[in-house]
Amino acid sequence: MIASSAACTANWLSGLLRRLLGDSSATSAVELGLALPFLMGLALTGTEVVSLALIHVKLNQLAITVADNASRAKQTQVNGAPQFREYDVNQVFRAAALQSEDLGIPVRGRIILSSLQVNGAGGQWIAWQRCWGKNTWPSRYGVQGTGATGTAFKGMGYTSTKMTADAGTAIMFVEIAYDYKPFFLGSILPTKLIRKEAALYVRDDRDLTQIYNPSPAQTVASC
Repeated sequence: MIASSAACTANWLSGLLRRLLGDSSATSAVELGLALPFLMGLALTGTEVVSLALIHVKLNQLAITVADNASRAKQTQVNGAPQFREYDVNQVFRAAALQSEDLGIPVRGRIILSSLQVNGAGGQWIAWQRCWGKNTWPSRYGVQGTGATGTAFKGMGYTSTKMTADAGTAIMFVEIAYDYKPFFLGSILPTKLIRKEAALYVRDDRDLTQIYNPSPAQTVASC
């Protein structure tokens, strides 16, 4: 009897195994379960790449807008050339804050606005420089006053051909440094520093001797 019972059990197990091996009703579920981690990884990576590309575009547009606004801003004077004021600088940065609300520039970035001009020796110099943002990244090209004398300072721009201002006018040169942190893959991908630059000549006439700060005086966005 014991042998017969064991034989029945063996036959039953053998039949069950054959049915399981021949059963394909859950094949899709099993395949999905195996592929799901890879699909999730691809989806998150794709989302991260798209997000990074959009941030590059936004920062590039922001740099151009800041340069454009700074090149236009001025206070017309009855006697003399229009003046550029600390108030105008602050307004340029306020506009940048509105444009970049979703980027968190004040905490994760820094905007550096420089006036590239011609010095007394005919060389290039950074006549003034203003900054906005809590980060402390410096300009790639120097602080305010760089190149004030002589011709050693060749201009601004990360390419081998530097951007240079013409006599009697100025270039509003904008640098943006942004601390990009991945949304989904932060534990895998390192934080990335993104830099963007833009430059535009000052529109029309402007008193280039200084940034004015008439009463009521404005807070200087010093670097």
